[in-house]
Amino acid sequence: MLSRAITLIESKRADHRHSAAALTQALLPETGKAVRVGITGAPGVGKSTLIDALGHRLTGQGHKVAVLAVDPSSRRTGGSILADKTRMVRLANDENAFIRPSPSSGTLGGVAAKTRETMLLCEAAGYDVMLVETIGVGQSEIAVADMTDFFLVLALPGAGDELQALKKGVVELADMIAVNKADGDNLVRAKQAAADYGAALHILAPRSRNWSPPVITCSALTGEGIDQLWAHILDHRRRLTESGELAARRGEQQVKWMWTMLEERLFAPLHSDRALKAALPRIEAEVAAGRLAPARAVEQIAGMLAK
Repeated sequence: MLSRAITLIESKRADHRHSAAALTQALLPETGKAVRVGITGAPGVGKSTLIDALGHRLTGQGHKVAVLAVDPSSRRTGGSILADKTRMVRLANDENAFIRPSPSSGTLGGVAAKTRETMLLCEAAGYDVMLVETIGVGQSEIAVADMTDFFLVLALPGAGDELQALKKGVVELADMIAVNKADGDNLVRAKQAAADYGAALHILAPRSRNWSPPVITCSALTGEGIDQLWAHILDHRRRLTESGELAARRGEQQVKWMWTMLEERLFAPLHSDRALKAALPRIEAEVAAGRLAPARAVEQIAGMLAK
């Protein structure tokens, strides 16, 4: 039933959109109780493996874990492999876990277009821990920080200049940096990388006045550091709840969500209005040929949208 509800939410059909809005409104009182964690990092850092290790431990402690994994969509074919679930072997077979892979479908920010709504549905279904795994392709990953309580950035040991990595806007929003794959021959490099990140973070203003982002080492393979990672997440939640910042942050996220959905609704005619769809290739061709200025083309499109 939960999977069918998510499919309804993700549908672009007009009649489904109205049903989805009614569904989320009805379920709203049953949401908001879960711990929402966004997890990002470069491809190959071990996001899926770490989620499998963390989620397995949490279900063993009595939690119900929902994993929302976003897979990049091909710009050429529009397709996605959706293979994240295959790397979460234990969670995929855990009755207290729910894994939903979704294609990004061109959505910026490392998340799928309906990740926020999907998260609410999972909370209403009784899942008390939300783990949102993003694509991990660069600076646009900051969008996940606007829908979760805790933003975890995974890093690799010995991957290069840690100070250079800190220039990315992603790290500036991190609530914690975890250097993964801290095992075997990587252990020394992981500890050095963590020390470098910790020193470099002092030059950045913290995201919250109630929290200083820690830097830890962990190994999704051996499980070392996973308990410490979760303890920091719970400590962060406790501090922000007591200060009132968590409620304020979630309120701001809801407002941003509203404006994002409004922008999507305003642009919907570009894909659904037959007359506009028919005119766009001609306008694009004239702009490409230099016969029509982009500013004038925008005026023409805006005029058609206003009709």
